[in-house]
Amino acid sequence: MIDYIILGQGICGSWMGYYLLKEGKTIMVIDNEAPFTASRIASGVINPVTGRRVVKTWMIDEIMNYAAEAYKEFQEAHHTRIISETNILSFHATQQMKDAHDTRLPNQLDFLHIPENESQWEAYFNYRFGITEVSPAWLVDMPSFVVHARETFVKNNCYLKTDFKWEDCTVTNDYVEYKGIKASKIICCDGAAGAEDNPYFTLLPYAKNKGEVLILSIPDLPRNHIYKQNITITPWKEDLFWVGSSYEWNFSDDKPSATFRIKTELQLQQWLKLRYSVREHISALRPANLERRPFAGIHPHHPTVAILNGMGTKGCSLSPFFANQLTQHLVHGTPITPEADVNRFTKVLARG
Repeated sequence: MIDYIILGQGICGSWMGYYLLKEGKTIMVIDNEAPFTASRIASGVINPVTGRRVVKTWMIDEIMNYAAEAYKEFQEAHHTRIISETNILSFHATQQMKDAHDTRLPNQLDFLHIPENESQWEAYFNYRFGITEVSPAWLVDMPSFVVHARETFVKNNCYLKTDFKWEDCTVTNDYVEYKGIKASKIICCDGAAGAEDNPYFTLLPYAKNKGEVLILSIPDLPRNHIYKQNITITPWKEDLFWVGSSYEWNFSDDKPSATFRIKTELQLQQWLKLRYSVREHISALRPANLERRPFAGIHPHHPTVAILNGMGTKGCSLSPFFANQLTQHLVHGTPITPEADVNRFTKVLARG
């Protein structure tokens, strides 16, 4: 019998596997390698501020430093480049947005700055209301991270590519077994699929949303910044740029839509002065939730079932932090941050 089955090898599953292997635990990671999931098309941006009110992201002082060091450790262990420090140039679309940034600036000097030589960007963009620089920020090569994590699992003979079905899984209070693989626990890192197909956690307050992005070639745009004005232009793999993303709460499917592409290209034409070409249009569902806080911990009524999910748009920064917390909780019994602990839904999950 092994220690843990990990269901899903997105950002959460990759980090769970990484930390459990570090603890000397035996694991089996199960994933179907779907090409378009939230993890595989994520921009990889770790942004310390959020929203139109320009406030610090939840727990960012602790989480951002932890995440940066975790990705650095991962890249050193795998002899590859995964993370780089960067900044975000936020181009104000309206006077109201500029005023919001200016109001916050004196109280957010650790993250918000006036950029040097602001006029240099007039050759690249149309803008009337100035720019605020957000720094430090971090950019993670998320596709490479997922691939390198998978290669490690394959090398350690702890990876299974298959379409997991719960009807093939036996769950008792003492063990979990899936197609002959017996484990002390199963950890559900199944992303958006968990909101629909996971019989143990579907009652959690998921609020799935659809994200769409365009992958562009913009040959003349410098790649050492992230650019934001309603949409975000982020350096991506293979000298391309990731452009998006949308947050669609009402959608009929998870496929790319003509509406998004038309709207995004109109915004680009108004903002970007440079020539570009669209290489790809991709979309995926995010496992967000109504509280905008992760789900981490052991099921309050099923001791062999655990979860790490619900990261929403902050998966790049939240996942390593809470994967480590859950690992330490499983192995050493240390507590999980109360706002993220799935036991806050003990009564809700009792109805399942």
